[in-house]
Amino acid sequence: MPAPSGPTLPPSDGNAAKSAAIFLHGYGSNGDDLIGLAPFFAQSLPNTVFYSPNAPEKWEGGFFGGFQWFTLAGYDPEALRRNAATAPGIYDRMFEGAVKASGFLNSYIDTVMAHHALPASKVALIGFSQGTMMALHVGLRRTEALAAIVGFSGAMVGTAKLPAELKSRPPVLLVHGEADPVVPVEALGEIKKSLSANNVPYDALTVPGLQHGIDPTGANRAAAFLKPKLS
Repeated sequence: MPAPSGPTLPPSDGNAAKSAAIFLHGYGSNGDDLIGLAPFFAQSLPNTVFYSPNAPEKWEGGFFGGFQWFTLAGYDPEALRRNAATAPGIYDRMFEGAVKASGFLNSYIDTVMAHHALPASKVALIGFSQGTMMALHVGLRRTEALAAIVGFSGAMVGTAKLPAELKSRPPVLLVHGEADPVVPVEALGEIKKSLSANNVPYDALTVPGLQHGIDPTGANRAAAFLKPKLS
């Protein structure tokens, strides 16, 4: 089994896993947060095993049990709302942190694949917030295309570098609340622009009134998106 800490949920049908979904939590959270979604997804993905690892760094905010994929020191969502044109530069400054964390995540994915004898085409990444940044960063740079990437309430780092580093084009679903105060919904537009420019297939959903979170509308869309790819 993968060495890093974090909860798992085996296939609900009781058989050997035919696919895997890896949840990537947000900044300051941990794997226990998103694994709560696994029973819902398992209803339509009974032969899927679910993993929810803790990110590799202790959260700089100091809360016991919190983790981060990389530092967000200096991140100011209010500045983004005042001037959306600053978004690419702000998110690009997070690129080195994502690069550093990518070794951890790539190793984790490889270990899950080896443990269950699964091809990349049967492994999906489901990210939230900073976890979405990591899912997009790693998923688009793996040589063998993953089954899918689902990104809730996130952004993309290193958009300027993606054309030279893109190695695969897994299908992507993006879900974002229109009232998100943490990662402004304008970040979704930047992801869509980058994916389109690099010919990565994607679907996107904005949820009116939703703040920084995952609601039934987004979860249902994600389950429908994943079912044909992981079943």
